Amino acid sequence: MLKWALIFAVISLIAAVFGFTGIAAGAAGIAKFLFILFLVLFVVFLLLGFFVTKKVVD
Repeated sequence: MLKWALIFAVISLIAAVFGFTGIAAGAAGIAKFLFILFLVLFVVFLLLGFFVTKKVVD
């Protein structure tokens, strides 16, 4: 998911350089959404990993 966020960020930058502001804004919005989703899922799985391994080890 982080890979796709970076791809959309690069598309946004390239579109902005060539003057396609609508496409650049859309790609930047998608990149922001994917990055925030990545961060939320990362934190959720990190917390699950800590709690599950504690129960498995005990």
